[in-house]
Amino acid sequence: MALQIIDRRLAGKNKSVGNRERFVRRYKEQIADAVRRAVSQRGIRDMEQAESITIPRKDISEPVFHHGQGGIRDTVHPGNAEHVRGDRIERPQGGAGGRGSQASDSGEGEDDFTFTLTKEEFMQLFFEDLALPHLLRTHIGENPQWKSRRAGYSQDGIPNNLAVLRTMRGALGRRIALGKSAHRELLALQAELDALLAQDDGTSEAVAELQRRIDALTARIGKIPYLDPIDLRFRARTLVPVPSSQAVMFCVMDVSGSMDETRKDLAKRFFILLYLFLTRHYETIDIVFIRHHTQAAEVSEEQFFHSTESGGTVVSSALVLLDQIIRARYPSGDWNIYVAQASDGDNFTNDSGICRNLLVGKILPLVRYFAYVQVAEEEQNLWDEYSQLMPLYSHFAMRKVAAPGDIYPVFRDLFKKEGVAA
Repeated sequence: MALQIIDRRLAGKNKSVGNRERFVRRYKEQIADAVRRAVSQRGIRDMEQAESITIPRKDISEPVFHHGQGGIRDTVHPGNAEHVRGDRIERPQGGAGGRGSQASDSGEGEDDFTFTLTKEEFMQLFFEDLALPHLLRTHIGENPQWKSRRAGYSQDGIPNNLAVLRTMRGALGRRIALGKSAHRELLALQAELDALLAQDDGTSEAVAELQRRIDALTARIGKIPYLDPIDLRFRARTLVPVPSSQAVMFCVMDVSGSMDETRKDLAKRFFILLYLFLTRHYETIDIVFIRHHTQAAEVSEEQFFHSTESGGTVVSSALVLLDQIIRARYPSGDWNIYVAQASDGDNFTNDSGICRNLLVGKILPLVRYFAYVQVAEEEQNLWDEYSQLMPLYSHFAMRKVAAPGDIYPVFRDLFKKEGVAA
C-alpha cells in the first residue's frame, strides 16, 4: 500500500505563485526542452504568447512512501467472486504490467503532464542563455526617470506620512528630559515628609510646607503634555534621477529586385526576434527602418517590409544614411546602438570596399553591436569585404540564413553568453 501525503491547508496569499515557481525551478531542464520543441513549431509573430507544453510523466514522477510487507499476510479483497481464503493465485504470464506508455493495450496508461507557461515565463526560458554584448545601462538621458526615495524625517507633512514610532519615541524623550529633575526633587521631598511624619503628628508648619512643595511639583509634572506638536515626525521623501537604459535598433535591408518576398520574410523574422530580445534588456527602445537599392531612405515599418523596388544595389548609401541619423539624433553617449543589416549579398563591386571603410571609420566605433545576416547561400563581394572585419571587431558578427528554420539557431549563436555553447 502506498502512503501519499496531501497538503490540505488553505491556500494563503500568493501560495500558488510560490508553488508554480518551485515547479518551474525543479523541472527547469524538462520545461526548457519542451520550450525548444515548441519554438520550432510556432511562428515568429507568436513568440510573445503563452505556450502549453507537455512533459512526459516519467520526468516528473514523485517519490512515495510504501509499507513493508512485514511477514505473511492472507488477504481477500472485497468484491472478489473467484477466490476464497487459502487459494493460491498463479503468477500472471508475461511479467507485470507497466504504467504510462509501457502499459499493455488492455490496461489504462497515464497521460503526459501538460503545463501552461505564461508569456513572461516562456520568453525568460527562451532567452535565458543569451546575452547582449556591451550592454550599458548607466546613462541618464535627456528625460531621466525619477524615483521616490526615503529622505529621513521632517516636522511637516500629511497624516498619511506620520511616523508613529518615531513620534512617540521623541515624545517619550521630551517628557523624560523635562520631568527628570522634577521627579528627582519630588522623591527627595516625599522622603523628607515621611521622615517628619514619623516624628510628628503632621500638624507642624514644616510638614505643611513640604506638602505644598510636593503639590506644586506634582502639578508641574502633570502639565507636561503627553504629545506636543514639536514631537511630530513625518516620513520625508525626495525624487532622485535614476539611470534609464535606452537603446535604438537600426533595421537596414536591401529592397532591390534580387530581394524577393521569401528573403524579405527571413530578414523580418530576424528583426522581430532581435527587437523582442532588446525589450527584455532596455526600457526605452527606438526603431529606425532604413531600406536601400541604389539609394537609401528612412521609411515606416509598412514601407520597409512591403514596398518593392527594382534596379541595382548600392549598400554604402544605407550606411551613409545610418551614420547621419546616428550623429544627428542618437549620440552614442546617450544611446545604446544596435544595427541589424539584412541583404542577399548582391552589391556593386566597387561599393563593397566603401562599405567596409564606412564600418571601420564611422559606424563600428559608435555601436554596441552590428549583426549582418545574409539571406542567401552564395558568397559575393560584400560577404568577402565584411569577412575581413570579423577577426578585428568583437562586436561585429555575420551569419547566413537560407531557410526559416535557420533563424533561431543563427540568432542564438549571435547572442549566446560567453562560455555557453550554442
